[in-house]
Amino acid sequence: MAAVVTAASAQATAKGAGKGAGRTRSARAANIVLVLLAACFLLPLSWLLAASVNADATYELAVPATLTLENFRAIMTTEQTFIPLLNSFILAVGSALVTVIAAVLAAYPLSRYQMRFKRPFMYTVLFGTCLPITAIMVPVYSLFVQLNLLDSLAGTIFFMGATFLPIAIWMTKNFMDSVPVSLEEAAWIDGASSMKALLYVVLPLMRPGLAVVFIFVFLEAWGNFFVPFILLFSPDNQPAAVSIFRFFDEYGGVAYGELAAFSVLYSLPVIVLYIVSRALGGSFALSGAMKG
Repeated sequence: MAAVVTAASAQATAKGAGKGAGRTRSARAANIVLVLLAACFLLPLSWLLAASVNADATYELAVPATLTLENFRAIMTTEQTFIPLLNSFILAVGSALVTVIAAVLAAYPLSRYQMRFKRPFMYTVLFGTCLPITAIMVPVYSLFVQLNLLDSLAGTIFFMGATFLPIAIWMTKNFMDSVPVSLEEAAWIDGASSMKALLYVVLPLMRPGLAVVFIFVFLEAWGNFFVPFILLFSPDNQPAAVSIFRFFDEYGGVAYGELAAFSVLYSLPVIVLYIVSRALGGSFALSGAMKG
C-alpha cells in the first residue's frame, strides 16, 4: 500500500514539474515576443532623439559625435513650426469640444430613457466607427465646395468632430450609465429640469470620463493627416501633420535633423496628455455621491 502511495505521489510530482516547465517555456516565449515588440518602438524613438541633436543626422541610427541644438534653432520660426502647431492645436481642441458636447447631448437620452429602437440605433452608431474616412471624402469634398468651406478651419473642425462622434457617443454613454439615476430624481423633486440635472448633477460626476473622451478625440485629431490634407491647402491653415512635408525637397532630399527636431516638438502634447490620462485613471469612482 505504501509503495502505491509513493508511486502516485511521484507521478503527481512529475506532472507538476512538467506543468511548471511548460509555464516557464510559455513565459520565456512571451517575454521574447514582448522584447521584440518593444524594440520595434524603441528603435525609431532612439533614432528620433539622436537625430534631433545630431548636426550630421542621416536615416541611420547613430550616436552623435557632438550634441547640438542647431536643429531646434533652425526650425524655431513662425512659418515652419509655430503656425502649424497652433493650427494643430486649434483643430484638435475644436474637434474635441464639438465632439464632447454633441456626445453628451446624444448619450443622455440613450442612457436615461427606454426607447423602442435604442439598441438598433446604438448598433447603427457603432457601424459608423467602421466606415473608412477615405470612402466618404469625395462626397465631403464636393459638399465643402458647394458650401464654400474649403480651406476653412471651422468647417474642418466640425467635420473632424463628426467623424469621431460615433465612438464618443458609446464612450460617453458608458460613463453616464455609471451615474445613479436617483441623484437626478432628487434634483427633479427640487424643481430642476432635465437639462439642469444633466448640467449640475450628471456632468460634474462624470468629469473624468469626459476628460477621457476629450483626450481621445484630441489625440486622434492631433495626428490626423488625411482630412486636413484634403480640406486645407493654404500654408497658413495647414496643421503640423501636413506641414511636415516641408522637410522633404522635390529632389528626394530630407533634412533629417530638422525633421527629427520638429517631430520631437510635435510629440510633446501627446506625451503630456498621456501623463494626464494616466493620472485620471483611478478617478472614476463615484464614492460619496450618495449617502445611506
